[in-house]
Amino acid sequence: MKWFDNELKELKKNNLLRRLTCIEQSNGSAISIDGQTYINFSSNDYLNLSSHPVIVKTVMKALKEYGLGSGASRLLSGTCLPHVKLEERIANFKKTPAALVFNTGYAVNTGIIPAISGIDTLIFSDELNHASIVDGIRLSKAEAEIYRHRDLNHLESLLRKSLKRETIKRRLIITDTVFSMDGDIVPLEDLVFLAKKYHTILMIDDAHGTGVLGKKGRGALEHFSITGADYIIQMGTLSKAVGCYGAFVAGSKELIKVLISKARSFIYSTSLPPAVVEACTKSIDIVEFKSAQRRKRLWRNRQRLYEGLKSLGYDTLNSGTPIIPVMVGDTKSALKMGTCLFKEKIFAPAIRPPTVPEGKCRIRFSVTAAHTDEDIDRVLESLRKVK
Repeated sequence: MKWFDNELKELKKNNLLRRLTCIEQSNGSAISIDGQTYINFSSNDYLNLSSHPVIVKTVMKALKEYGLGSGASRLLSGTCLPHVKLEERIANFKKTPAALVFNTGYAVNTGIIPAISGIDTLIFSDELNHASIVDGIRLSKAEAEIYRHRDLNHLESLLRKSLKRETIKRRLIITDTVFSMDGDIVPLEDLVFLAKKYHTILMIDDAHGTGVLGKKGRGALEHFSITGADYIIQMGTLSKAVGCYGAFVAGSKELIKVLISKARSFIYSTSLPPAVVEACTKSIDIVEFKSAQRRKRLWRNRQRLYEGLKSLGYDTLNSGTPIIPVMVGDTKSALKMGTCLFKEKIFAPAIRPPTVPEGKCRIRFSVTAAHTDEDIDRVLESLRKVK
């Protein structure tokens, strides 16, 4: 028990001790904390679909029909009709032959990567890839080459060198499409070119791209007009722009068959509740066919905040999405800025190590379609006071 006390003291000393903030109520961009109303700039509910009346109605109907818990893993009695329907819907949405639903984005990445790689595999990973990708690589026991963030010249040099290694049987490039802390987008067209040139499997984490990028919200491939890409493994989540819960992988039928038999995070998890799955299917319909105006408003809101932050002189890195970082530097300064915003009734917590490297702490603003012009202007006015 003394070890825990010492660990807590060390975390506190380094400004790394976390606490949970209880959200008592949520309505669009407004949330309630301790009876006070705040503007939420930390949500990934980009299209504000989580409380959509059609989705809520779908859940209520499905609860009456299927109950709540599924009661088993997918390979036992945990595969229900809603799971099959959702996987067919995702495959159609992502324009792939097949898809497979997982419980979380973390479970997808820690399931896929070890299932398709091993000691004879060399993985090339962007240095700013999500922690779930990092952990998936560790679990795979494959060797990894980390290339500089979005630096495809560096990646190609590593790919070229790897061709001389006869023990390597498979090569796998893994990248986020939208980087969750920087808000920038991967140069996917060039990455696809390299994958083809070096006969390398390509896996993309489209968690923050799905629903946000592309005319229909299909994600990064649609955004870059890349078609006929069955060879690309697409991972995505249902808990961000889709507004529900869960995650998926979309790709070839052969890939899905392998994952059903080998992905441990899929095999050994109780399946998602059928009512949640029904809601996901309905929400994808909304994303694809009825969210054009929401996406338009999302991008307009993003531009308003982005231009305002730039006019104030803040460093927003290379953000090109609704994720906009405001770089602060050290942990103490980031916490101070987060506290100042909180006092102004704006909820945008400081991002600290290990989520970001030491010295690169920031406030991560996540813009949604629910934000109003007044919400955004309030943030800018608050930051003007802080500056």
